[in-house]
Amino acid sequence: SIVEVVFKDGLQHRLPLKIGFLTEGNLAFKQQSATKDSISFIYEDKNKRIIKKFIIPNNSYVIELDEQIQNLSLSPLTVKPQLVLGRLDLSAKNTQSRYQDIFLGNKEKTRHLSAGKDFSSPDVKFIGLRDQYFCSIVEPTVMASSAYIKKITSQESEVGLFMGENTLKPGAQIGHSYRIYLGPQELKIINSIKPEWTAIIYYGTFDFIAQLLLQLLGFFYSLVHNWGWAIIILSLAVYLVLFPLTLKQMRSMKEMQLLQPKIEALRNEHKNNPQRLNKEIMELYKEHKVNPLGGCLPLLLQMPIFFALYQALIRSVALRGAKFLWIKDLSAPDQFFTLKNTIPFLGNQINILPILMAIGMFVQQKISMAKATGEAAQQQKMMSIIMPIMFGVIFYQMPSGLVLYWFVNSALMLAYQFRINSQK
Repeated sequence: SIVEVVFKDGLQHRLPLKIGFLTEGNLAFKQQSATKDSISFIYEDKNKRIIKKFIIPNNSYVIELDEQIQNLSLSPLTVKPQLVLGRLDLSAKNTQSRYQDIFLGNKEKTRHLSAGKDFSSPDVKFIGLRDQYFCSIVEPTVMASSAYIKKITSQESEVGLFMGENTLKPGAQIGHSYRIYLGPQELKIINSIKPEWTAIIYYGTFDFIAQLLLQLLGFFYSLVHNWGWAIIILSLAVYLVLFPLTLKQMRSMKEMQLLQPKIEALRNEHKNNPQRLNKEIMELYKEHKVNPLGGCLPLLLQMPIFFALYQALIRSVALRGAKFLWIKDLSAPDQFFTLKNTIPFLGNQINILPILMAIGMFVQQKISMAKATGEAAQQQKMMSIIMPIMFGVIFYQMPSGLVLYWFVNSALMLAYQFRINSQK
């Protein structure tokens, strides 16, 4: 079986399978022969002979596995071949465990499943497993009987296939062939091998948006040949698409600022009658055609884009190791420099982008804040400090490519906020 797949040539990744493509457990196979692109193994006892041959072409992510089982006995032999795709380490010490899932396709649809739950499915065409960047997919030449996920321990799961049961007459043999992909989760590569397998590249709830953003990002990269600049152009493009709503949001916030003295006057006038106060404030909003919730809409529309881009960037092989300015890897925090001692919540790395983003967010809140007095003013002041700090901490360990996107978007909004505020 294949214990581990090591990817080189700049990819520098290990995909542990532990017992990958094991067909018969606890049998003492011996190497039969080896060539420059194949290796075969043989097992034989008084009842059967099994020959396994791995065909591994040079410079290809696709290998083939052929298995022959022959009945050497004088009686019928019942066989139900099993192929183990691999065993997954689900323990907390495995940094890849949060990214691992199982992918399978049958006649009706493809689906992604948790590796931590037992599962079986009949009539499976192909099955795969993946970690953050790489994957393994196997497809029998004849449709398998079933696929399974089996919990071996609380921290380990096995994934595999069972082929249909056959009875071999004395001297008869049966063969099974499998086509296997071992490579990066990269759309162009997998699509060139088998388009159906591209469904293994999945980004969760907002998969469609993530796929679209990656396509756009790839297009911008083809123009500028740098992933950092491509992310900046993508951020600019998203900002321009949402600009009408952003403009409406900023104007609404400015109108709220202008109405604040009148609202404060109403609060003083009806401080003992909350129902009357709320009614008067709503009438004031209606009179001046101000929507107090109008400022939330652009942010709400940004959220699916943000979550989709997070999944896309954190799983993108292309961004792994991509450099931009001082950033060594756009799929990891920007790590401007490292401290000798550890800072609570932040670790020992100083990441500049989240700090700049938090500062920009603080400035934007200050200049867009409605004028208030008393308790409302204190609440606004506290929020203008707490929110940037909270977002800075949340973003601190996120991929620098994602923080770069959000920082550019925030900078564009801040620049336009200054322009709106300068208008009388």
